[in-house]
Amino acid sequence: MSTALSRLAPTLLLVPALLLAVAAPAPSSPPPAGAEESSVAGIRSLARRLSGELLQRGDTMAALEELCRVAPRRLSGSASADRAVEWAERTMRELGLENVRREAVTVPRWVRGERERLVVVEPSLYAGQELPILALGGSIGTPTRGITAEVVRVTGFPELDALGREGAEGRIVLYDTPMQSALLDPFAAYGQAVQHRSNGAANAAALGAVASITRSMTTRVDDHPHTGGMRYREGVERIPAVALSTAATDRVSSWLAKGERVVVRLELDCRTEEPVESANVIGEVIGRELPEEIVLVGGHLDSWDVGPGAHDDGAGSCHALIAAATLKRLDLRPRRTIRVVLFMNEENGLAGGRDYHARVKDELETHVMALESDRGGFAPRGFSTAVEGKVREDLAALVEGLSELGAGRLFMGGGGADISPLARDGVLAVGFVPDPSRYFDFHHTTIDSPENVNPRELELGTAAIATLIHTVADLEARIDGKPPLTDRD
Repeated sequence: MSTALSRLAPTLLLVPALLLAVAAPAPSSPPPAGAEESSVAGIRSLARRLSGELLQRGDTMAALEELCRVAPRRLSGSASADRAVEWAERTMRELGLENVRREAVTVPRWVRGERERLVVVEPSLYAGQELPILALGGSIGTPTRGITAEVVRVTGFPELDALGREGAEGRIVLYDTPMQSALLDPFAAYGQAVQHRSNGAANAAALGAVASITRSMTTRVDDHPHTGGMRYREGVERIPAVALSTAATDRVSSWLAKGERVVVRLELDCRTEEPVESANVIGEVIGRELPEEIVLVGGHLDSWDVGPGAHDDGAGSCHALIAAATLKRLDLRPRRTIRVVLFMNEENGLAGGRDYHARVKDELETHVMALESDRGGFAPRGFSTAVEGKVREDLAALVEGLSELGAGRLFMGGGGADISPLARDGVLAVGFVPDPSRYFDFHHTTIDSPENVNPRELELGTAAIATLIHTVADLEARIDGKPPLTDRD
Protein backbone atom coordinates (compact mmCIF):
# COMPACT_ATOMS: atom_id res chain seq x y z
CA MET A 1 0.00 0.00 0.00
CA SER A 2 1.36 3.45 -0.91
CA THR A 3 2.18 5.94 1.84
CA ALA A 4 -0.67 8.20 0.74
CA LEU A 5 -3.16 5.34 0.72
CA SER A 6 -2.09 4.21 4.16
CA ARG A 7 -2.94 7.67 5.50
CA LEU A 8 -6.42 7.41 3.96
CA ALA A 9 -7.01 3.74 4.78
CA PRO A 10 -9.24 4.19 7.84
CA THR A 11 -11.68 6.31 5.89
CA LEU A 12 -11.69 4.02 2.86
CA LEU A 13 -12.65 0.89 4.78
CA LEU A 14 -16.26 2.03 4.50
CA VAL A 15 -16.34 1.46 0.72
CA PRO A 16 -16.31 -2.37 0.87
CA ALA A 17 -18.69 -2.19 3.79
CA LEU A 18 -21.21 -0.49 1.57
CA LEU A 19 -20.73 -3.16 -1.03
CA LEU A 20 -21.35 -5.95 1.45
CA ALA A 21 -24.62 -4.47 2.58
CA VAL A 22 -27.78 -5.87 1.03
CA ALA A 23 -29.13 -2.32 0.79
CA ALA A 24 -27.60 0.99 1.77
CA PRO A 25 -28.88 2.68 4.88
CA ALA A 26 -31.30 5.58 4.76
CA PRO A 27 -29.68 9.00 4.42
CA SER A 28 -29.74 9.60 8.17
CA SER A 29 -28.36 6.18 9.13
CA PRO A 30 -24.66 5.40 9.74
CA PRO A 31 -22.90 3.12 7.25
CA PRO A 32 -22.36 -0.53 8.16
CA ALA A 33 -19.06 -1.37 9.80
CA GLY A 34 -16.73 -4.32 10.12
CA ALA A 35 -15.18 -4.52 6.65
CA GLU A 36 -11.88 -6.36 6.57
CA GLU A 37 -10.79 -5.71 2.97
CA SER A 38 -7.97 -3.24 2.32
CA SER A 39 -8.85 0.20 1.01
CA VAL A 40 -7.36 -0.62 -2.41
CA ALA A 41 -9.51 -3.72 -2.56
CA GLY A 42 -12.54 -1.66 -1.60
CA ILE A 43 -12.04 0.79 -4.47
CA ARG A 44 -11.44 -2.07 -6.88
CA SER A 45 -14.53 -3.92 -5.67
CA LEU A 46 -16.64 -0.82 -6.17
CA ALA A 47 -15.16 -0.30 -9.64
CA ARG A 48 -15.91 -3.90 -10.59
CA ARG A 49 -19.47 -3.68 -9.34
CA LEU A 50 -20.18 -0.41 -11.13
CA SER A 51 -18.49 -1.43 -14.38
CA GLY A 52 -20.39 -4.73 -14.39
CA GLU A 53 -23.70 -2.93 -13.94
CA LEU A 54 -22.97 -0.34 -16.61
CA LEU A 55 -21.56 -2.75 -19.17
CA GLN A 56 -24.57 -5.01 -18.78
CA ARG A 57 -27.21 -2.27 -18.80
CA GLY A 58 -25.70 0.23 -21.22
CA ASP A 59 -27.33 3.20 -19.46
CA THR A 60 -24.77 5.80 -20.54
CA MET A 61 -25.02 4.87 -24.21
CA ALA A 62 -28.80 4.88 -24.06
CA ALA A 63 -28.80 8.36 -22.53
CA LEU A 64 -26.30 9.64 -25.09
CA GLU A 65 -28.29 8.30 -28.02
CA GLU A 66 -31.45 9.89 -26.66
CA LEU A 67 -29.78 13.27 -26.05
CA CYS A 68 -28.31 13.32 -29.57
CA ARG A 69 -31.67 12.34 -31.06
CA VAL A 70 -33.74 14.85 -29.06
CA ALA A 71 -31.25 17.73 -29.20
CA PRO A 72 -28.51 17.52 -31.84
CA ARG A 73 -26.61 20.69 -32.84
CA ARG A 74 -27.36 22.24 -29.44
CA LEU A 75 -25.37 25.46 -29.65
CA SER A 76 -26.23 27.76 -26.75
CA GLY A 77 -29.08 30.11 -27.55
CA SER A 78 -30.64 27.73 -30.07
CA ALA A 79 -33.96 25.89 -29.94
CA SER A 80 -32.02 22.63 -29.77
CA ALA A 81 -30.15 23.83 -26.69
CA ASP A 82 -33.54 24.59 -25.11
CA ARG A 83 -34.61 21.02 -25.85
CA ALA A 84 -31.40 19.74 -24.26
CA VAL A 85 -32.16 21.65 -21.07
CA GLU A 86 -35.68 20.20 -20.99
CA TRP A 87 -34.29 16.71 -21.65
CA ALA A 88 -31.70 17.01 -18.89
CA GLU A 89 -34.18 18.19 -16.26
CA ARG A 90 -36.73 15.53 -17.18
CA THR A 91 -34.12 12.76 -17.25
CA MET A 92 -32.67 13.72 -13.88
CA ARG A 93 -36.14 13.50 -12.35
CA GLU A 94 -36.87 10.17 -14.03
CA LEU A 95 -33.57 8.76 -12.76
CA GLY A 96 -34.40 9.77 -9.19
CA LEU A 97 -31.88 12.54 -8.61
CA GLU A 98 -32.76 14.98 -5.86
CA ASN A 99 -33.03 18.78 -5.75
CA VAL A 100 -33.35 18.84 -9.55
CA ARG A 101 -33.47 22.39 -10.84
CA ARG A 102 -32.53 24.82 -13.56
CA GLU A 103 -30.38 27.85 -12.89
CA ALA A 104 -30.92 30.57 -15.47
CA VAL A 105 -27.90 31.69 -17.52
CA THR A 106 -27.72 34.45 -20.14
CA VAL A 107 -25.90 33.11 -23.19
CA PRO A 108 -24.79 34.50 -26.56
CA ARG A 109 -26.75 33.66 -29.70
CA TRP A 110 -24.74 33.14 -32.88
CA VAL A 111 -26.60 31.78 -35.92
CA ARG A 112 -24.80 29.96 -38.73
CA GLY A 113 -27.43 30.73 -41.35
CA GLU A 114 -28.17 28.84 -44.56
CA ARG A 115 -25.43 30.08 -46.92
CA GLU A 116 -21.91 28.73 -46.39
CA ARG A 117 -19.84 28.34 -49.59
CA LEU A 118 -16.23 28.62 -50.69
CA VAL A 119 -16.01 28.36 -54.49
CA VAL A 120 -12.83 28.21 -56.59
CA VAL A 121 -12.55 30.94 -59.23
CA GLU A 122 -8.93 30.31 -60.20
CA PRO A 123 -7.05 28.16 -61.27
CA SER A 124 -9.39 27.83 -64.23
CA LEU A 125 -8.94 24.05 -64.24
CA TYR A 126 -10.77 23.88 -60.90
CA ALA A 127 -13.15 26.83 -61.40
CA GLY A 128 -16.59 26.20 -59.90
CA GLN A 129 -15.31 23.55 -57.49
CA GLU A 130 -16.78 24.03 -54.00
CA LEU A 131 -14.43 23.45 -51.07
CA PRO A 132 -15.76 22.08 -47.73
CA ILE A 133 -15.85 24.77 -45.05
CA LEU A 134 -17.59 25.67 -41.79
CA ALA A 135 -17.90 29.22 -40.53
CA LEU A 136 -16.13 29.71 -37.22
CA GLY A 137 -18.39 30.48 -34.29
CA GLY A 138 -18.76 34.22 -33.84
CA SER A 139 -17.78 35.08 -37.40
CA ILE A 140 -19.57 37.83 -39.27
CA GLY A 141 -21.13 37.06 -42.65
CA THR A 142 -20.09 38.32 -46.07
CA PRO A 143 -21.93 40.76 -48.33
CA THR A 144 -24.77 39.15 -50.28
CA ARG A 145 -22.58 38.63 -53.33
CA GLY A 146 -19.79 37.21 -51.22
CA ILE A 147 -16.11 38.15 -51.12
CA THR A 148 -13.92 37.27 -54.10
CA ALA A 149 -10.19 37.60 -53.50
CA GLU A 150 -6.80 36.02 -54.03
CA VAL A 151 -5.57 33.52 -51.42
CA VAL A 152 -2.22 33.94 -49.72
CA ARG A 153 -0.88 31.04 -47.63
CA VAL A 154 1.04 31.27 -44.36
CA THR A 155 2.05 28.59 -41.89
CA GLY A 156 1.65 30.83 -38.86
CA PHE A 157 1.75 34.31 -37.40
CA PRO A 158 5.50 34.85 -37.99
CA GLU A 159 4.98 34.27 -41.73
CA LEU A 160 1.95 36.57 -41.67
CA ASP A 161 4.00 39.31 -40.02
CA ALA A 162 6.77 38.83 -42.58
CA LEU A 163 4.18 39.13 -45.34
CA GLY A 164 3.10 42.49 -43.98
CA ARG A 165 0.36 44.76 -45.21
CA GLU A 166 1.73 44.71 -48.75
CA GLY A 167 1.25 40.95 -48.99
CA ALA A 168 -2.01 40.61 -47.04
CA GLU A 169 -4.10 43.65 -47.95
CA GLY A 170 -7.16 42.85 -50.04
CA ARG A 171 -6.41 39.12 -49.88
CA ILE A 172 -7.79 36.08 -48.04
CA VAL A 173 -5.24 34.65 -45.62
CA LEU A 174 -5.03 30.84 -45.45
CA TYR A 175 -3.45 29.52 -42.25
CA ASP A 176 -2.04 26.13 -43.21
CA THR A 177 -0.83 25.11 -39.75
CA PRO A 178 -1.23 21.35 -39.23
CA MET A 179 -1.63 19.87 -35.80
CA GLN A 180 1.65 18.07 -35.15
CA SER A 181 0.92 14.37 -35.49
CA ALA A 182 4.33 13.44 -34.06
CA LEU A 183 3.38 14.70 -30.61
CA LEU A 184 2.25 11.96 -28.23
CA ASP A 185 -0.54 14.11 -26.79
CA PRO A 186 -3.03 15.32 -29.42
CA PHE A 187 -4.25 17.96 -26.95
CA ALA A 188 -0.75 19.45 -26.91
CA ALA A 189 -0.81 19.53 -30.71
CA TYR A 190 -4.23 21.19 -30.59
CA GLY A 191 -2.96 23.77 -28.12
CA GLN A 192 -0.15 24.74 -30.49
CA ALA A 193 -2.36 25.08 -33.57
CA VAL A 194 -5.67 26.44 -32.23
CA GLN A 195 -4.36 29.99 -31.79
CA HIS A 196 -4.66 30.38 -35.57
CA ARG A 197 -8.37 29.55 -35.38
CA SER A 198 -8.91 31.80 -32.37
CA ASN A 199 -6.89 34.85 -33.42
CA GLY A 200 -6.29 34.33 -37.14
CA ALA A 201 -9.01 36.65 -38.38
CA ALA A 202 -7.99 39.52 -36.10
CA ASN A 203 -4.31 39.23 -37.00
CA ALA A 204 -5.06 39.03 -40.72
CA ALA A 205 -7.50 41.94 -40.57
CA ALA A 206 -4.89 44.10 -38.86
CA LEU A 207 -2.85 43.81 -42.07
CA GLY A 208 -5.79 44.56 -44.36
CA ALA A 209 -6.93 41.03 -45.26
CA VAL A 210 -10.59 40.65 -46.25
CA ALA A 211 -11.20 37.14 -44.85
CA SER A 212 -9.46 34.35 -42.96
CA ILE A 213 -9.35 30.61 -43.65
CA THR A 214 -7.91 28.19 -41.08
CA ARG A 215 -6.86 24.59 -41.60
CA SER A 216 -9.19 22.39 -39.53
CA MET A 217 -7.97 21.32 -36.08
CA THR A 218 -7.30 17.63 -36.64
CA THR A 219 -4.40 15.35 -37.59
CA ARG A 220 -6.73 13.38 -39.82
CA VAL A 221 -6.75 14.24 -43.55
CA ASP A 222 -10.33 14.20 -44.81
CA ASP A 223 -13.05 16.47 -46.12
CA HIS A 224 -14.89 17.00 -42.82
CA PRO A 225 -14.19 20.58 -41.70
CA HIS A 226 -14.03 21.37 -37.98
CA THR A 227 -15.69 24.51 -36.63
CA GLY A 228 -14.88 26.20 -33.31
CA GLY A 229 -14.75 29.55 -31.62
CA MET A 230 -12.85 32.64 -32.78
CA ARG A 231 -12.30 36.13 -31.39
CA TYR A 232 -12.28 39.62 -32.81
CA ARG A 233 -10.09 42.38 -31.42
CA GLU A 234 -11.18 45.80 -30.27
CA GLY A 235 -10.19 48.45 -32.80
CA VAL A 236 -9.54 45.96 -35.62
CA GLU A 237 -11.98 45.56 -38.49
CA ARG A 238 -14.04 42.36 -38.35
CA ILE A 239 -13.63 40.00 -41.29
CA PRO A 240 -15.31 36.63 -42.03
CA ALA A 241 -13.54 33.52 -40.74
CA VAL A 242 -13.96 29.88 -41.76
CA ALA A 243 -12.32 26.49 -41.24
CA LEU A 244 -11.36 24.50 -44.34
CA SER A 245 -11.10 20.71 -44.33
CA THR A 246 -7.58 19.34 -44.09
CA ALA A 247 -7.78 17.57 -47.46
CA ALA A 248 -9.00 20.75 -49.18
CA THR A 249 -6.29 22.79 -47.46
CA ASP A 250 -3.71 20.41 -48.90
CA ARG A 251 -5.22 20.82 -52.37
CA VAL A 252 -5.14 24.61 -52.24
CA SER A 253 -1.60 24.59 -50.84
CA SER A 254 -0.47 22.29 -53.65
CA TRP A 255 -1.84 24.72 -56.25
CA LEU A 256 0.03 27.58 -54.64
CA ALA A 257 3.22 25.50 -54.42
CA LYS A 258 3.05 25.02 -58.20
CA GLY A 259 2.93 28.77 -58.68
CA GLU A 260 -0.78 28.93 -59.50
CA ARG A 261 -2.78 32.03 -58.65
CA VAL A 262 -5.63 30.97 -56.38
CA VAL A 263 -8.79 33.06 -56.21
CA VAL A 264 -11.93 32.01 -54.29
CA ARG A 265 -15.39 33.39 -53.54
CA LEU A 266 -16.58 33.15 -49.95
CA GLU A 267 -20.29 33.39 -49.12
CA LEU A 268 -21.61 33.37 -45.54
CA ASP A 269 -24.79 34.60 -43.90
CA CYS A 270 -23.88 33.86 -40.27
CA ARG A 271 -24.65 36.51 -37.68
CA THR A 272 -24.72 37.33 -33.97
CA GLU A 273 -28.07 38.17 -32.40
CA GLU A 274 -29.05 39.46 -28.96
CA PRO A 275 -28.20 37.23 -25.97
CA VAL A 276 -30.97 34.94 -24.69
CA GLU A 277 -31.75 33.05 -21.51
CA SER A 278 -30.80 29.41 -21.10
CA ALA A 279 -29.88 27.35 -18.02
CA ASN A 280 -27.49 25.05 -16.24
CA VAL A 281 -29.27 21.89 -15.07
CA ILE A 282 -28.50 20.51 -11.62
CA GLY A 283 -29.43 17.38 -9.70
CA GLU A 284 -28.03 15.72 -6.60
CA VAL A 285 -27.56 12.56 -4.60
CA ILE A 286 -27.83 14.00 -1.09
CA GLY A 287 -25.11 12.94 1.33
CA ARG A 288 -26.13 10.78 4.28
CA GLU A 289 -23.95 12.51 6.93
CA LEU A 290 -22.44 15.70 5.47
CA PRO A 291 -25.04 16.82 2.93
CA GLU A 292 -23.74 20.39 2.95
CA GLU A 293 -20.35 19.25 1.56
CA ILE A 294 -20.34 18.76 -2.20
CA VAL A 295 -18.48 16.65 -4.73
CA LEU A 296 -19.40 18.16 -8.09
CA VAL A 297 -19.40 16.14 -11.31
CA GLY A 298 -20.33 17.64 -14.67
CA GLY A 299 -19.97 18.20 -18.38
CA HIS A 300 -21.30 20.81 -20.77
CA LEU A 301 -24.72 20.33 -22.27
CA ASP A 302 -24.17 22.56 -25.31
CA SER A 303 -22.39 21.49 -28.48
CA TRP A 304 -21.48 23.06 -31.79
CA ASP A 305 -24.29 23.41 -34.30
CA VAL A 306 -23.10 21.08 -37.08
CA GLY A 307 -23.48 17.59 -35.60
CA PRO A 308 -25.04 15.60 -32.77
CA GLY A 309 -22.26 16.52 -30.31
CA ALA A 310 -21.73 12.98 -29.09
CA HIS A 311 -18.12 13.15 -27.89
CA ASP A 312 -18.15 16.92 -27.29
CA ASP A 313 -19.77 16.91 -24.86
CA GLY A 314 -22.76 14.61 -24.88
CA ALA A 315 -20.46 11.90 -23.54
CA GLY A 316 -19.30 14.01 -20.61
CA SER A 317 -22.83 15.11 -19.74
CA CYS A 318 -24.04 11.51 -19.77
CA HIS A 319 -20.96 10.32 -17.84
CA ALA A 320 -21.89 12.71 -15.02
CA LEU A 321 -25.62 12.05 -15.15
CA ILE A 322 -25.43 8.25 -15.23
CA ALA A 323 -22.57 8.05 -12.71
CA ALA A 324 -24.70 9.78 -10.10
CA ALA A 325 -27.89 7.99 -11.12
CA THR A 326 -26.21 4.57 -10.89
CA LEU A 327 -24.98 5.29 -7.36
CA LYS A 328 -28.50 6.35 -6.42
CA ARG A 329 -30.09 3.29 -8.02
CA LEU A 330 -27.70 0.94 -6.19
CA ASP A 331 -28.28 2.75 -2.86
CA LEU A 332 -24.60 3.71 -2.67
CA ARG A 333 -25.26 7.03 -0.97
CA PRO A 334 -21.97 8.52 0.24
CA ARG A 335 -21.32 10.76 3.25
CA ARG A 336 -21.27 13.93 1.13
CA THR A 337 -23.61 15.19 -1.55
CA ILE A 338 -22.79 14.40 -5.17
CA ARG A 339 -23.96 17.28 -7.33
CA VAL A 340 -24.38 16.86 -11.09
CA VAL A 341 -24.03 20.12 -13.03
CA LEU A 342 -24.69 20.13 -16.76
CA PHE A 343 -23.25 23.46 -17.84
CA MET A 344 -24.51 25.61 -20.71
CA ASN A 345 -22.35 27.62 -23.12
CA GLU A 346 -18.89 26.10 -22.75
CA GLU A 347 -18.32 26.18 -26.49
CA ASN A 348 -18.72 29.89 -27.16
CA GLY A 349 -18.61 31.82 -23.94
CA LEU A 350 -18.36 29.77 -20.69
CA ALA A 351 -21.39 31.59 -19.29
CA GLY A 352 -22.61 28.47 -17.45
CA GLY A 353 -19.32 27.90 -15.64
CA ARG A 354 -19.00 31.55 -14.68
CA ASP A 355 -22.61 31.79 -13.55
CA TYR A 356 -22.32 28.69 -11.36
CA HIS A 357 -19.15 30.07 -9.79
CA ALA A 358 -20.86 33.39 -9.08
CA ARG A 359 -23.79 31.64 -7.37
CA VAL A 360 -21.58 29.60 -5.02
CA LYS A 361 -18.72 32.08 -4.60
CA ASP A 362 -19.64 32.83 -1.00
CA GLU A 363 -19.85 29.14 -0.11
CA LEU A 364 -16.92 27.63 -1.99
CA GLU A 365 -15.75 25.93 1.19
CA THR A 366 -18.66 23.53 0.71
CA HIS A 367 -17.02 22.18 -2.49
CA VAL A 368 -14.66 19.32 -1.72
CA MET A 369 -13.88 18.49 -5.35
CA ALA A 370 -15.14 19.35 -8.83
CA LEU A 371 -14.72 16.78 -11.62
CA GLU A 372 -15.45 17.48 -15.28
CA SER A 373 -15.64 15.14 -18.27
CA ASP A 374 -15.03 17.00 -21.56
CA ARG A 375 -12.58 14.93 -23.57
CA GLY A 376 -14.93 12.45 -25.21
CA GLY A 377 -16.35 9.01 -24.60
CA PHE A 378 -13.22 6.98 -25.29
CA ALA A 379 -11.57 4.31 -23.14
CA PRO A 380 -10.58 5.64 -19.70
CA ARG A 381 -6.91 6.32 -19.02
CA GLY A 382 -7.13 8.20 -15.72
CA PHE A 383 -7.70 11.68 -14.35
CA SER A 384 -5.83 14.98 -14.31
CA THR A 385 -5.33 17.80 -11.84
CA ALA A 386 -2.97 20.72 -11.39
CA VAL A 387 -2.85 20.37 -7.61
CA GLU A 388 0.45 19.31 -6.06
CA GLY A 389 1.71 18.14 -2.68
CA LYS A 390 -0.12 15.88 -0.24
CA VAL A 391 -3.55 16.36 -1.83
CA ARG A 392 -2.13 15.14 -5.14
CA GLU A 393 -0.53 12.13 -3.44
CA ASP A 394 -3.80 11.22 -1.75
CA LEU A 395 -5.80 11.62 -4.94
CA ALA A 396 -3.27 9.56 -6.90
CA ALA A 397 -3.62 6.78 -4.34
CA LEU A 398 -7.38 6.69 -4.90
CA VAL A 399 -7.06 6.82 -8.68
CA GLU A 400 -4.59 3.93 -8.58
CA GLY A 401 -7.46 1.74 -7.41
CA LEU A 402 -9.09 2.23 -10.85
CA SER A 403 -6.27 0.49 -12.72
CA GLU A 404 -8.42 -2.50 -13.68
CA LEU A 405 -10.66 -0.09 -15.61
CA GLY A 406 -7.60 1.36 -17.35
CA ALA A 407 -8.07 4.61 -15.40
CA GLY A 408 -5.33 4.24 -12.79
CA ARG A 409 -3.08 7.21 -13.70
CA LEU A 410 -3.21 10.75 -12.34
CA PHE A 411 -1.89 13.13 -14.99
CA MET A 412 -0.71 16.69 -14.53
CA GLY A 413 -3.22 19.02 -16.15
CA GLY A 414 -6.35 21.08 -15.67
CA GLY A 415 -9.77 19.97 -14.58
CA GLY A 416 -11.87 21.44 -17.40
CA ALA A 417 -13.12 24.76 -18.74
CA ASP A 418 -16.45 24.88 -16.89
CA ILE A 419 -14.90 24.26 -13.49
CA SER A 420 -11.87 26.51 -14.10
CA PRO A 421 -13.47 29.47 -12.24
CA LEU A 422 -13.87 27.19 -9.20
CA ALA A 423 -10.26 26.04 -9.53
CA ARG A 424 -9.00 29.63 -9.56
CA ASP A 425 -10.69 30.13 -6.18
CA GLY A 426 -9.07 27.05 -4.65
CA VAL A 427 -11.53 24.21 -5.29
CA LEU A 428 -9.79 20.92 -6.12
CA ALA A 429 -10.47 20.53 -9.87
CA VAL A 430 -10.12 17.16 -11.59
CA GLY A 431 -10.55 16.19 -15.23
CA PHE A 432 -11.51 12.80 -16.64
CA VAL A 433 -8.86 11.62 -19.12
CA PRO A 434 -9.91 9.10 -21.78
CA ASP A 435 -7.66 7.90 -24.58
CA PRO A 436 -7.03 11.02 -26.71
CA SER A 437 -5.98 9.34 -29.95
CA ARG A 438 -9.27 9.74 -31.87
CA TYR A 439 -10.84 12.76 -30.19
CA PHE A 440 -9.84 15.27 -32.85
CA ASP A 441 -11.10 12.99 -35.63
CA PHE A 442 -14.62 14.04 -34.60
CA HIS A 443 -14.23 17.26 -32.59
CA HIS A 444 -16.61 20.04 -33.79
CA THR A 445 -17.70 18.18 -36.93
CA THR A 446 -20.84 16.80 -38.56
CA ILE A 447 -19.57 13.28 -37.75
CA ASP A 448 -19.44 13.71 -33.95
CA SER A 449 -22.30 11.23 -33.65
CA PRO A 450 -23.21 8.26 -31.44
CA GLU A 451 -22.18 5.72 -34.08
CA ASN A 452 -18.62 6.97 -33.56
CA VAL A 453 -18.80 6.23 -29.84
CA ASN A 454 -17.84 2.77 -28.61
CA PRO A 455 -20.48 1.75 -26.03
CA ARG A 456 -18.07 -0.31 -23.94
CA GLU A 457 -15.50 2.47 -23.73
CA LEU A 458 -18.20 4.97 -22.82
CA GLU A 459 -19.59 2.81 -19.98
CA LEU A 460 -16.13 2.15 -18.56
CA GLY A 461 -15.61 5.91 -18.39
CA THR A 462 -18.82 6.28 -16.39
CA ALA A 463 -17.72 3.48 -14.05
CA ALA A 464 -14.36 5.14 -13.42
CA ILE A 465 -15.99 8.51 -12.71
CA ALA A 466 -18.69 7.01 -10.49
CA THR A 467 -16.12 5.09 -8.46
CA LEU A 468 -13.93 8.13 -7.92
CA ILE A 469 -16.68 10.57 -6.98
CA HIS A 470 -18.25 8.05 -4.59
CA THR A 471 -14.90 7.29 -2.97
CA VAL A 472 -14.04 10.97 -2.49
CA ALA A 473 -17.55 11.79 -1.27
CA ASP A 474 -17.43 8.94 1.25
CA LEU A 475 -14.05 9.68 2.84
CA GLU A 476 -14.09 10.51 6.53
CA ALA A 477 -11.50 13.26 6.00
CA ARG A 478 -11.90 15.66 3.08
CA ILE A 479 -9.59 14.87 0.15
CA ASP A 480 -8.75 18.59 -0.19
CA GLY A 481 -7.16 18.59 3.26
CA LYS A 482 -9.66 21.07 4.74
CA PRO A 483 -11.59 20.33 7.94
CA PRO A 484 -15.25 19.30 7.64
CA LEU A 485 -17.70 22.19 7.74
CA THR A 486 -19.25 20.75 10.89
CA ASP A 487 -15.92 21.20 12.75
CA ARG A 488 -15.56 24.88 11.89
CA ASP A 489 -16.59 27.83 13.99
